[in-house]
Amino acid sequence: MRPKLVVGNWKMNGSRANNATLLAGIVEGLGQGNGKASAAVCVPAPYLHQCADALAGAPLAWGAQDVSVHASGAYTGEVAAAMLADFGCRYVIVGHSERRAYHGESDELVAQKALAALNAGLTPIVCVGETLAQREAEQTNAVVGKQMAAVLELLDEGMVERIVVAYEPVWAIGTGKTATPAMAQEVHAQLRSQLRARSAAAADKVAILYGGSMKPDNAVELLAQADIDGGLIGGAALKAADFLAIIQAA
Repeated sequence: MRPKLVVGNWKMNGSRANNATLLAGIVEGLGQGNGKASAAVCVPAPYLHQCADALAGAPLAWGAQDVSVHASGAYTGEVAAAMLADFGCRYVIVGHSERRAYHGESDELVAQKALAALNAGLTPIVCVGETLAQREAEQTNAVVGKQMAAVLELLDEGMVERIVVAYEPVWAIGTGKTATPAMAQEVHAQLRSQLRARSAAAADKVAILYGGSMKPDNAVELLAQADIDGGLIGGAALKAADFLAIIQAA
């Protein structure tokens, strides 16, 4: 059985005081759960040290929201994968739609970031997804397939087994809109098929998360779909009760 995983993406939110309260609330709630789903938070880089201190020994992993393709050197403002590993990160998000849109990240660059993460022992959460215009033009399968193919072509078979994939329909992020469970499942099934064509073992192991405004009130139905293995959670991850409810659903 594939693992169930729920990851909170804090985006550019947080403060030391608010983080402490949020993390404590999540950890307390996880301690009362059944432990069948794994959970993590991906936080702004300045707060990685706080997470490392607050979550030591806790059933909540932590990670970053981006990583450089460079190992070190004259790249001001960049953060290397080895630096993230030094803070105890397990995960790093690569190719989030906001990075693709606001920073011009290409499919090839996203694939290179996934490779850099894997080489440092991190698990990249590879994000793919289409815009509203692309969906309305019936280009979803082509767009998502191309984004995924760039990663699968760069990584060797063993590396593919170590990634996490997140499908995030761009039109459903922060808009209050959500793909119906059937719409989400259709894309997840395509992604699973792509994984299987590359590696049968990867298709059986890799968690594919849904990242389009999953909330407590829609999580159960979304997570009941055959190929939805968890969620990449935005706004709901900033409230301990909501985040815990989604983890419980998983």
